[in-house]
Amino acid sequence: MAELAVNVDHVATLRQARGSHYPDPIAAAIAAETAGADAIVVHLREDRRHIQERDVRLLRQVVQSRLILEMAATSKMLGIALDIKPECVTLVPEKREELTTEGGLDLITHQDAIREAVSTLKNAHIKVCIFIDPDLDQIKIAHKIDADMIEIHTGAFCDATTQTKKQKEFNRIVDAAKIGSKLNLGVNAGHGICYNTIKAFAGLTEISEFSIGHSIIGRAVLTGIDQAVRDMKQLIKAL
Repeated sequence: MAELAVNVDHVATLRQARGSHYPDPIAAAIAAETAGADAIVVHLREDRRHIQERDVRLLRQVVQSRLILEMAATSKMLGIALDIKPECVTLVPEKREELTTEGGLDLITHQDAIREAVSTLKNAHIKVCIFIDPDLDQIKIAHKIDADMIEIHTGAFCDATTQTKKQKEFNRIVDAAKIGSKLNLGVNAGHGICYNTIKAFAGLTEISEFSIGHSIIGRAVLTGIDQAVRDMKQLIKAL
């Protein structure tokens, strides 16, 4: 059964919207773990629009499963990761004007810089995942630069508005998952996955973990985090 990594960024989004001390992403992480989350994910953005460095440091103290830190491959962020030491770092692209991460890292263009970041993190015994589009050339480079795993960007599939487009994008995900597995990379998937789109992944056993945030936190507003996480875990169990 694939595991579920719950991203609590958007709990912090609600907090930052009013500049208050609540809701607390640390409390949300604890509740998610209690409900069965296999890992907790946070993206410490350079613009600090939601998760703050203080949040990551507190999470490092309380997370009992695995802490996954999403971040840009900058020297400043590498320094923070080396200090906090999450179980895993997921390297992602980052633009100030985007609403959320748009697309995967371009390893063809940034291969040398990402290779150096991977080496730095792995030397500190931190596993490294690279967030990339379902592109075979990108996956081969991820393997070449010694990443431990990849996270396939599933946004184009989840956001597709026609069945033809959805099928085309899902076929790309299937091909990416299979080649990643053949290259002995861990294969994760994330971005835009919700309680409906998760069902499409039935039988795709190459995927070992789903990273899901927005849809879970969105449902949690109405049902509570415990129920929202348990509902997603049940859907993953049925795949």
